[in-house]
Amino acid sequence: MANQDVTILIPNYKTLELTKLCLRLLRKHTDPALAKVIVIDNDSKDASLDYLRQLTWIELIERKAIPGESAVVSHSRALDLGLTRVTTPYVLSIHTDTLMKNNQWLPFLLSQIKQDKNIAGVGSWKLEVKPLWSKFLKELERKFQQIFFGTDKVGYSTLPNHHYLRSHCALYRMDLIKNYNLSFCDTDEVAGKSLHKKLVAQNFEMRFLASSVLLNYMEHVNHATTVLNPELSRHKKSVIKGLRRVQNSLKKFNAEEILKDVALDN
Repeated sequence: MANQDVTILIPNYKTLELTKLCLRLLRKHTDPALAKVIVIDNDSKDASLDYLRQLTWIELIERKAIPGESAVVSHSRALDLGLTRVTTPYVLSIHTDTLMKNNQWLPFLLSQIKQDKNIAGVGSWKLEVKPLWSKFLKELERKFQQIFFGTDKVGYSTLPNHHYLRSHCALYRMDLIKNYNLSFCDTDEVAGKSLHKKLVAQNFEMRFLASSVLLNYMEHVNHATTVLNPELSRHKKSVIKGLRRVQNSLKKFNAEEILKDVALDN
């Protein structure tokens, strides 16, 4: 469809039910006049790829895995492959565990990035709302790691600006990505981190939207791909705990009903 504003990029890897849910909710809550959808399959070789091949309303890219690449690099390279097909003014990266729940989700994001031409991107760091006591303990843990080891437990430097727009919800101006020759995978860092830093270095604003606001429009079932593909994780306990969290999240979306509604595939 001509004159669409946004191209939505979604990497897929072996999450049939989650992929169905993500795409059907996207189909249900997105105006096709605003956005086109590109799904990049990361060599799944399973039923999720068979499902994607049946959908006529998406553009499917079938990417072959490169031997030895990590899941992080595979995800970033998939997004970069999608970037080569983007012709719209804006590009949005999401995950198959980013679930839309409000028809105004995309108009809202567009309204935020269009407020000022100096805003290069809008999105989320972590799409969650935690109680104050949990935030306090997390910050205490981070400070401890920084004081004694120079980094926190996930390897962020002691610099205060380690946050970046994460690829589960990040909307960018495509002209800036082209003009500065940016990509999701120009380093070994996770998708979007280097891109974010380079845009900030060019004095553009990267705007973080409050989780309390974004959660009115969408939810991110954090690490669902890893939970549903436990071979990607080294932590069995976190997988078991994560599976319960994923199952609880899907219940809130009436996942069973959505997964029965095959009309949303058309």
